[in-house]
Amino acid sequence: MKALFLNCTLKGGDTTSHTEGLIRDIIPHFDALDVESEIVRIVDYNVAFGVTEDEGDGDEWPQIFEKVKAANIVVIGTPLWLGEKSSVATQVIERLYGGSGLTNKSGQAIYYNKVGGVVVTGNEDGAKHACASILYGLSHIGFTVPPNVDTYWVGEAGPGDSYLDAGRENEFTKSHGKTMAYNLVHFARMLKNHPIPAEGNVIE
Repeated sequence: MKALFLNCTLKGGDTTSHTEGLIRDIIPHFDALDVESEIVRIVDYNVAFGVTEDEGDGDEWPQIFEKVKAANIVVIGTPLWLGEKSSVATQVIERLYGGSGLTNKSGQAIYYNKVGGVVVTGNEDGAKHACASILYGLSHIGFTVPPNVDTYWVGEAGPGDSYLDAGRENEFTKSHGKTMAYNLVHFARMLKNHPIPAEGNVIE
């Protein structure tokens, strides 16, 4: 079983990403369930704008898309800016949508029998709004969204500490992170062993 975390921080390179900090605090739960995890920081790649699986001319999304296709679990991580998911997270949803016309061996959308979740960090409001937007997008293109597969941390309103500074011991965030990991793995295993029947849902 493979879990892929798409970190949609705006920060590149070695800059501290609080979203990645929360992701890394969740990964031990996947480790305990014998799931291999990988984090991809999107801004470290040259990802073109567009709604296809390959925009050509130096587009590095196809490298990431191959990882998506190989994964059983895909989790999108995003910071909040002005109460919204990051522009990078929006771009990732658009690029995932660009591949949704491809099919699996049963003729279903390529994301069938994969499960999706979301991780959000910030120091203002907007986490539930971002989770709802991302989870709907994943569901609409074919991912299965199990219950309680969002976890987030937000600090007090206005400027203040971020997740790695003040949020790591938050009991709500920790418990939701554990629940998310277990529910994603449970459903991924069910779908691997009992795929969604190719009846009424194949792409003509």
